Amino acid sequence: MRAASALSGPDAAPAAPAAARRWLRPVASAALAIALLGGGYVLLAQVAGERGIAPTAATSDIEVKGVSVDVTAGSAEEARAKGWRDAQKLAWAKVGGPQLSEGQLDALVSAIVIERERLGPRRYIATLGVVFDRQRASSYLGGGPQASRSAPMLLIPVEVSGGAYTTYEQRNAWQRAWAEFNPGASRINYVRPSGAGGDSLLINFGQTGRHSRVWWRSTLDQYGASDALMAFARLDHQFPGGPVSGTFTARYGPDSRPLESFTLKADNPDALPAMLAQAVERMDAIFTAALASGKLRPDPSLRLGSGGVIDPAIARLIEIGRAARERSAAEAAAAAAGVPRIEAQPITGIEPGEVMVRTIVVQFATPDAGAFDNAIGAVRSAGGVRGVGVTSTAIGGTSVMSVSFAGSLDELAAALEARGFSVRRGANALAISR
Repeated sequence: MRAASALSGPDAAPAAPAAARRWLRPVASAALAIALLGGGYVLLAQVAGERGIAPTAATSDIEVKGVSVDVTAGSAEEARAKGWRDAQKLAWAKVGGPQLSEGQLDALVSAIVIERERLGPRRYIATLGVVFDRQRASSYLGGGPQASRSAPMLLIPVEVSGGAYTTYEQRNAWQRAWAEFNPGASRINYVRPSGAGGDSLLINFGQTGRHSRVWWRSTLDQYGASDALMAFARLDHQFPGGPVSGTFTARYGPDSRPLESFTLKADNPDALPAMLAQAVERMDAIFTAALASGKLRPDPSLRLGSGGVIDPAIARLIEIGRAARERSAAEAAAAAAGVPRIEAQPITGIEPGEVMVRTIVVQFATPDAGAFDNAIGAVRSAGGVRGVGVTSTAIGGTSVMSVSFAGSLDELAAALEARGFSVRRGANALAISR
């Protein structure tokens, strides 16, 4: 009865909230911990998961891919061994090697790569890759000329499929094709991230559209690269299980300049890896041709110099800035001292009445290609300008031109101000912007 009266008496009202508070206290603590750690879990989810594909080793060995064999023998093991020997002979013939015995050929082969195989009780059907040791095979094939390689180039493979642009956010067929590519014999010094860890945060499709040199320098420094290469692959599936057409575009540099595009087609999704492997080979050929023609050179605006040596264009800008500060300081000191400044007049060999043509350095802001063209055209059409030469181009930054002008620095500044430019004067140099 006492228990019943305790439950129904006047002291029962505060007992229930106290019990509720005791019960809610651990729940609130758990909720607070989840709230505090929630941000960490979200950040971890951005880089967690199976997203990385480690690149294969880059060797200079001779690799022959896509060798098809179909052989029969007394057992599955004998059929496989016979198929591998036949693949070695076929691959050796593809590279133009002379006739050799099986023992000599075995000594030249460093690896057999199984691309696809099917085993039966007495039959072996496969597509194989054969890797010959270049050092040993060169005595039969002859050593090729040693061509210089490019600077380290960061590779950014972008797959476009179903409206999604993917680099390292998740594993994809285009990333795998580049990871399986062996660039040992290529003239391009590829830097191929695996895509694991923070690679998906630093390198993504958005990176290919950025023009900020500061951002690019920070990213390239993370991977020890001098410039970037972009390999775009647009895959269009006609219907599930049907043909797949691919449009491939090679680009380079922080401004994503296009080099060349081409198209390939796979009969079905099973033939997609072979098509992508062929596309990688053609991409490498495009990059190599661009290197040979002089296009594939690191952008000078991406580096501040090598081994402590500053890039000449940047050094010239620093020199102009220092000269301007020195001139301002000298003028201020002369004005403070009250001593009139006497400037020596240059002695020239021009005739009386003839205006001397001098070369003046002009810096101009170029946020995009349109601004670059407009600035060049406006300066060239200014009165007294005899010629304009671009000495440094930096789309997204500040470019430099050399202007041949018949007149003084102040006269050129006045002519540019009349054309709507804001002009800052320096020592034989101007900086203009709109």
